[in-house]
Amino acid sequence: MNDILALDGASLLAAFRNRALSPVEVVDAVLAGIERHNPVVNAFNIVDAEGARTAARRSEARWAKRAPLGPVDGLPLTIKDNIIWAGHPARRGSRTSSTDPVAESAPSVDRLLEAGAVPIGKTTLPEFGWKGIGDSPLTGITRNPWDTRVTTGGSSAGAAAAAVLNLGVLHLGTDGAGSIRIPAGFCGVYGIKPSFGRVPAYPPSPYAILSHVGPLSRTVHDAALVLTVASAPDPRDMTAVNTPAPDFRIGLDDGVRGLRIAWSPRLGYVEKLHPEVEALTAAAARAFEELGAIVEEADPGFADPVETLNVIWAGGAAALLRAIPESRHAEVDPGLRAMAERGRGLLAGDLAAAANARFPLSTAMARFHERYDLLLTPTLATPAFAVGHDVPPDGSFGNDWIGWTPYSYPFNLTLQPAATVPCGLTAAGLPVGLQIVGPMHRDDLVLRASRAFEAIRHWPTIAEPRALTAS
Repeated sequence: MNDILALDGASLLAAFRNRALSPVEVVDAVLAGIERHNPVVNAFNIVDAEGARTAARRSEARWAKRAPLGPVDGLPLTIKDNIIWAGHPARRGSRTSSTDPVAESAPSVDRLLEAGAVPIGKTTLPEFGWKGIGDSPLTGITRNPWDTRVTTGGSSAGAAAAAVLNLGVLHLGTDGAGSIRIPAGFCGVYGIKPSFGRVPAYPPSPYAILSHVGPLSRTVHDAALVLTVASAPDPRDMTAVNTPAPDFRIGLDDGVRGLRIAWSPRLGYVEKLHPEVEALTAAAARAFEELGAIVEEADPGFADPVETLNVIWAGGAAALLRAIPESRHAEVDPGLRAMAERGRGLLAGDLAAAANARFPLSTAMARFHERYDLLLTPTLATPAFAVGHDVPPDGSFGNDWIGWTPYSYPFNLTLQPAATVPCGLTAAGLPVGLQIVGPMHRDDLVLRASRAFEAIRHWPTIAEPRALTAS
């Protein structure tokens, strides 16, 4: 089982092609891994073992005829539980959500299933994805496999934990203020928030003007594979890119030689940065010089846009709570209720002003990218901290989870592609991530830079959760 769970998507596809492995064997290994590890890490809230085995048998039959449906045929897929999947409920981490199965799948799920991916189950998230931590009233705490005493981050918490242990190869997540990059950074896996609209989304998120659909994975190639398939147009998303999806695998190994890259350790406004994070990310930025890029320290030149984010976030929370019967509000995460209460006090003009405030920010970044092809920053300001807390319990980053995520949310506001690559471990053995930000619609360039870094820096992996603790 562990041998199979050590393989990435490219290796599995090669094994299917030469009949060294079958999709059924792979799915059996993944399901056995989930049975063994999920009680510890709590990455899945729904596992459809029967459906997965049925899909795997169909994939096996196609491979036997050398007629795969598409480039992901037979690869195990997990789906974050705020992304709909026909025949299964979308609980979204909330006790107040319906337990009825939904009738249709999201565009990204449809495209991946049409290409032969094998759906395994749904992964955990904080209630409605409202915060950057991995716990919810419905499913409890999701734990980081690198150290089960610490958080995965969120909101794509279960997706990141599953990716660490290869419980599935392709993992769909969402990112409204860092929700792919935060847990990928804390868990030492790859995650990319593509350009807004690159992957169609339906139904729209409560934070729709910020929210992106994208992959988490162990390798850049597997993420590129997901984007290649999931980026096809879909009429249900009025904001989606309505052109054929590019093949993001093409040019993936072209490197970064000659590119001008900015390294911004504090974005011009970040006051608190953990020293180990600063040292590891600075060393990672210098590695791009080894790859032939021109790296200069430079800030983009905008002020912290946290208040713009907070207004949009509070408005979305208010809309969420309004849709829940008042008699059930006590079942909702208290932090989400408090955010919604702030949103209820907003005026329509406040929301319009916050939406419009994204434009000068986007313009500033567009001008910055006239000089620099890419921007590098730390992914997060701190390593992962103890579960059961929304902020580091020593008080070093204040009382709001946004305080330790200052690098992620600006690029939801600007809609640009941004990824996180693992760039080392702290003295305590916890992963640290480096963020790679590209110009709008240059997802290919972000993937290329990510792959170049991956090629020269071995990303450590683990096969078993560590430091197991009682919940």
